[in-house]
Amino acid sequence: MRLLFAEDERSLSKAIVTILKKNNYEVDAVYDGEEALDYLTSDTPYDAAILDIMMPKADGITVLKKLRASGSSLPVLLLTAKSEIDDRVTGLDSGANDYLTKPFAMPELLARLRALTRTQSMQSTSVLKFGNISLDQTTFELSSPSGSYRLANKEYQMLELMMSNPHQLISTERFMDKIWGYESDADISVVWVYISYLRKKLTALQADVSIRASRNAGYSLEEAR
Repeated sequence: MRLLFAEDERSLSKAIVTILKKNNYEVDAVYDGEEALDYLTSDTPYDAAILDIMMPKADGITVLKKLRASGSSLPVLLLTAKSEIDDRVTGLDSGANDYLTKPFAMPELLARLRALTRTQSMQSTSVLKFGNISLDQTTFELSSPSGSYRLANKEYQMLELMMSNPHQLISTERFMDKIWGYESDADISVVWVYISYLRKKLTALQADVSIRASRNAGYSLEEAR
């Protein structure tokens, strides 16, 4: 599941993003309304968005209204420090799917995200396929006619990114940004380590696809030759 998280309080954003990633969400964090709208109207496929109402440049309600005006039905959860009924009504009337008042408990946020994305997940396929392999996005299971493995979190996120973009070169830096995060202290060589884990599993499953490396450029998922 990929989320867009818009919150201008950076320390809070960093803490929540860390927890979301530990719960197997891929998260793009932005810090103002204009940036949020840019991300949401790009070609990036998000499963849901979390928007703080009080943000610089454009508030969450404005972002939400523009998003809905564009025809998007993306599930949106609004966050705000305000608790007045009028604010909740305004948010819901503007197209929000749910509303959460700060401060909140992370288990509640996670539960609301599951509820938000449940219907969408049921409506769309939860299995990515390429060649003779399948990746179940709900169970993290990688399978082929020869067997299956349940992938670890980062293995899953890397393979999901490649299977969602077959034949496309994905740079090491993009893997680092999307999976480990911009502020991670992890060494960039960790990407190669996880690529090697995935290659071993693909070989064991007798996959007819492979992860191809392009020197100093990145990796792509290709049909095996």
